[in-house]
Amino acid sequence: MSPPKDYSHQNGRVTCRDQTVVDTNSEIEDYDLLRLLNRTRPLNIERNISLVEIRSFFGEISNGHFHRNNINDSHHHHVSSPVRIRSGFNTPRSNGYYESHPIIADAWEKLRRSLVHFRGQPVGTLAAVDHSVDELNYDQVFVRDFVPSALAFLMNGEEGVVKNFLLKTLRLQSWEKIVDQFKLGEGVMPASFKVLHDPVRNSETIFADFGESAIGRVAPVDSGFWWIILLRAYTKSTGDSSLADMPECQNGIRLILSICLSEGFDTFPTLLCADGCCMIDRRMGIYGYPIEIQALFFMALRCAQLLLKKDDVGKEFVKLIDDRLQALSYHIRSYFWLDLKQLNDIYRYKTEEYSHTAVNKFNVMPDSLPNWVFDFMPTRGGYFIGNVSPARMDFRWFCLGNCVAIISSLATPQQASAIMDLIEARWEELVGEMPLKICYPAIEGHEWRIVTGCDPKNTRWSYHNGGSWPVLIWLLTAASIKTGRPQIARRAIELAEHRLSKDHWPEYYDGKAGRYVGKQARKFQTWSIAGYLVAKMMLEDPSHLGMISLEEDKQIKPIKRSASWTC
Repeated sequence: MSPPKDYSHQNGRVTCRDQTVVDTNSEIEDYDLLRLLNRTRPLNIERNISLVEIRSFFGEISNGHFHRNNINDSHHHHVSSPVRIRSGFNTPRSNGYYESHPIIADAWEKLRRSLVHFRGQPVGTLAAVDHSVDELNYDQVFVRDFVPSALAFLMNGEEGVVKNFLLKTLRLQSWEKIVDQFKLGEGVMPASFKVLHDPVRNSETIFADFGESAIGRVAPVDSGFWWIILLRAYTKSTGDSSLADMPECQNGIRLILSICLSEGFDTFPTLLCADGCCMIDRRMGIYGYPIEIQALFFMALRCAQLLLKKDDVGKEFVKLIDDRLQALSYHIRSYFWLDLKQLNDIYRYKTEEYSHTAVNKFNVMPDSLPNWVFDFMPTRGGYFIGNVSPARMDFRWFCLGNCVAIISSLATPQQASAIMDLIEARWEELVGEMPLKICYPAIEGHEWRIVTGCDPKNTRWSYHNGGSWPVLIWLLTAASIKTGRPQIARRAIELAEHRLSKDHWPEYYDGKAGRYVGKQARKFQTWSIAGYLVAKMMLEDPSHLGMISLEEDKQIKPIKRSASWTC
């Protein structure tokens, strides 16, 4: 029998006090949210893809094809019906595409099989549908895992499941969660949720995980960022701002921002994070200020800028966002960036420097430079390193952080081009036989024992320690199209197509070249499937990039040095 529940209403939100489940009979506010969405109202369209960006891919494009996306994000237009961005994939067999690429039909069939339903409505996709092994937590809907699935459905004109997912996770955000008797901050999004069916009571229950069931008991930092990014993608794709404009969604955005923009003892504009708080979900030495979180933080702030209403409360948050973006972009572009010149400068650093004139601001010891980075750095090219904190730099390459930096325009156009130069120059190391290395290089030996705690799953060139993750193809594709180099994405996708379907869509691959199916990789991993579909659809119709990409913000200017040192 289910434990009794105590529900309270406050500010239009419902709080469940049992910290565990929500019964279907208590889903009153779900009905209210859907009823509000069904009202007829003017639509607020924000669409953004530059002419230069598309021409860099196609050369010259017909006016009709370009017109539907050439509207600046900063202007809102009221129309009588949503404008959809279509790919031509109304079915997996559309336009004869299936005959030449049968893997696409297989991918769509597997993606639809992973759909999870609640009260008869699809609300997400399972992490994996691999019945040959224990399900563990792969039978749940993960926020970060669902993003490529959501983009695939949006590109195919199937926005219903995405809307349901956004509403459901928003519903879960309102919970007063307690993990080992410590209360999480209000506004934290769950890492995942699971739908439980009770045939006896003929009811359905949702169990949300905020980290209390995760390895290491770490709450996710990136879930809230992905939720905001996906909300903007939904608005962009459908042309329908009624979901984002709802008071509940506006409050959800503000709650996430309140946690991230709160002031404390930290003197950096970057976000201080625990290890295991993002895609690399177990100890891999990425605590502090990992580039993945900083890039997602930057992108979520920019999306929130576009989504927040400019009322009295919204204006206050927009001002906080503007100030943070200025400092954050300066900090990342200046201190996380590494190219041949910067590497040589660090090699010649002096230490124990004081005052505002210090060049070595973080007191990095030149002897801490790893030997591999000198051979890895090409003459042309560069990247954002994994982490920067006092007396410590993590020089590893992390794929997600660098690709999101390009998509969000955290990277300047010159830096974005240099990142793609590096990928081409170090193709064998970063792509190999199965795209794409989650990080490079792998850590091993004594360092592996210290950093991972002898984690048997994160042995060298496996899992998060230098493993190859097919889901990252969609991020590489987006970055390639945005920088005008679609041939990079095409080459990577062709590599993946040789094996992905035959290997039953593994979660990750092992080995320096990504030659072997991961030793503990799940088969039929949903985001491996969805990531491939998103990459293919973006290559077929690059206008899809507009739902996930952000143009460079001309208002973000280099900040001046603080005068506080003179006090």
